[in-house]
Amino acid sequence: MKKKANHLLIFLVCFFLTTICLNSNSDRLNVLVITIDTLRADWLSCYNSKNLKTPNTDSLAERGVLFSRAFANTSTTLPSHTNFFLGTTPLHHGVHENSNFIVREEFLTLAEHLKAHGYSTGAFVGAFPLDAKFGLNQGFDIYDDNFPRRKYSQKFSGVERKAEIVVDNALDWLKSQESLWFLWIHCWDPHDPYEPPEPFKTQYEKHPYSGEVAYTDFVLAKLFEYLEEENLFDNTLIIFTGDHGESLGEHGEKTHGFYAYNSTIWIPLIIVSPGIRQAQSEQYVSHLDVFPTVCDILNIEKPTILQGTSLFPILKGKKIPKKPIYFESMHPYYSIGWGSLRGYIYNKKKFIDSPIPEFYCLKKDFDELNNLAEKKRLDKYRKKLGTIIKEQSLAESTKAEKKLDKESLDKLRSLGYVSNSYGLRKESVSPDNDIKVLLPFFYKSVEALELFEEGKIEQGLEQLKEVITERKDVSIAYNDLAVLYKRIGMSKEALEVLKLGLKNIPSSYLIFKTYINHLLDDKQHDEVIKAIGERNFREMNFDPEIWNFLAISYCEKGDFEKAIEIFEKALLLDKKSPVLFTNIGEAQLLLSLKINDLRIFQKCLESFQKAIEFDSNYALAYSGLGQTYRQAGDLEGAVYAFEKALELEPNLDKALFFLGLSYFDKGDKEKAINSLNLFKEKFYHLQSDSNKQNLDVLIQKCKE
Repeated sequence: MKKKANHLLIFLVCFFLTTICLNSNSDRLNVLVITIDTLRADWLSCYNSKNLKTPNTDSLAERGVLFSRAFANTSTTLPSHTNFFLGTTPLHHGVHENSNFIVREEFLTLAEHLKAHGYSTGAFVGAFPLDAKFGLNQGFDIYDDNFPRRKYSQKFSGVERKAEIVVDNALDWLKSQESLWFLWIHCWDPHDPYEPPEPFKTQYEKHPYSGEVAYTDFVLAKLFEYLEEENLFDNTLIIFTGDHGESLGEHGEKTHGFYAYNSTIWIPLIIVSPGIRQAQSEQYVSHLDVFPTVCDILNIEKPTILQGTSLFPILKGKKIPKKPIYFESMHPYYSIGWGSLRGYIYNKKKFIDSPIPEFYCLKKDFDELNNLAEKKRLDKYRKKLGTIIKEQSLAESTKAEKKLDKESLDKLRSLGYVSNSYGLRKESVSPDNDIKVLLPFFYKSVEALELFEEGKIEQGLEQLKEVITERKDVSIAYNDLAVLYKRIGMSKEALEVLKLGLKNIPSSYLIFKTYINHLLDDKQHDEVIKAIGERNFREMNFDPEIWNFLAISYCEKGDFEKAIEIFEKALLLDKKSPVLFTNIGEAQLLLSLKINDLRIFQKCLESFQKAIEFDSNYALAYSGLGQTYRQAGDLEGAVYAFEKALELEPNLDKALFFLGLSYFDKGDKEKAINSLNLFKEKFYHLQSDSNKQNLDVLIQKCKE
């Protein structure tokens, strides 16, 4: 008996010393987090993918624990990463989707927590939804989100970066570290549109999403090779996951962000750390569980606010208590005005609470093909969800809501995230407002644009008309139909469609904004002023472009003082806009000429210089600067500015004409006639009869 007791004592001492050793070593671990955007778990070969091989991710799985049933709590980028780095759900932190929310400063991020424990911190992100302005930069010494700024009129092609650029930048930072570090690498590439580089583009021509995943896995090899060469696997905790998945047509959803089926919320999760053996866990876990797990592995205190459960016991081969996993898809509610979608997973059952509820047995039906809602009494599940929402909610979570500036919204739209109107939200639980009912109409509108682009103009127009006839509350259909009408020169019809849209959906800021834009292009400046004066959308308080439209109309009517006042209001909302600084410079120049005020003239000069400071490639700013120099009698400066404008934008008619005029005034008739003849060649047909006559006279004088 005594011998057995001694054996037991020895076992307990060894177990205790092993645990202490693991923890005492682990508090010196570096931390590496890798998040791959839009990554389906079943597209990795370590998750038994039949689509492609991902050897580098597989090599990571061979070093640690692979969780086969890990879930995101949301299906869009910003909220998913917020859940991950704060360890709480959107019910608590208030970030429900990409377009209308920011992470508030009072919340503690994982980066801040590790920085407080002596870590150097660096983040390298692949796309604009994780721009620092959304708040996830808190706690990072360096937050590499260098996405180029674009003008209102341009497409935002610079809002994402390829994985190799992100990884290279991260490695440069990592190689400079001399103490404990926490590194977050985010790769965007699997996100739509799927455009993998060669050779993956050719290799996966029939399935470019697979090509993006294969490319991203290939790029990670460079990172893992460096960790191997520097023996960093021996002292680094590594967490690999996806922020959400991708539907790829399943359940009728092309990408993600609408539904919350497993195709978009089931994600890969691999945890690697010294002292942890290779294993696979089938326990149901979520992003919320990562923050407390990191704390336990590093042997540091866990913030009390965390809503997840540490996975440390699983890493040691044990079980953890089952716990409901809350999830939501609120992008359609907050950005488009559709019904809400929330739910939870518990005991391999999944309840989706929406106007048309759903219930699935995930043990038998993980692909969610058989909705059992009609066969179940759902009251107890709704009650359970209500309890979860109450327990996880924070009263001040609504403070996370914030409308973005125009540039940010346009960048998000260029990445496929649609945000129409704050005012569209409906609390109705009517089945007509369910995402499953409305999404087909949304896609029908998108397909109509594709038909138009393919040259099937009438078919595209008719398809949009059908949507409007069947559903009078699909704002994107009115917007797109008007845009297409305008493109084929039917401006009157475009305006009529937008008027109908505002009548049927008076709260749609998307339709209103497009309507104002069309009025402005149609030179209906009185109508622009009237329409903006009659409406009071919440979005107007955050949108500099709507005030830009209004100021332009006042400027065109000759009320320069009012125009300048409104441009200044717009600049309070966007202090670095080259467009706004150029436009206010034009108004100031016209006003200074009208009242002969040199103080305003000086402000005009400063405005154009500011525009160039914020965008050195903005041709209109140089053209305005050239006109200002001309008025000041600085012909050398004028010529320089006009030539620079034309170098950037050769078809800038005003710059070309005034360049010729400036050369004429300088006495350089040869260069003057070259510029004026080129102007005549390109723009003569657009001029009035009197302007044509004046131009011909000027050219004749150059010849004399």
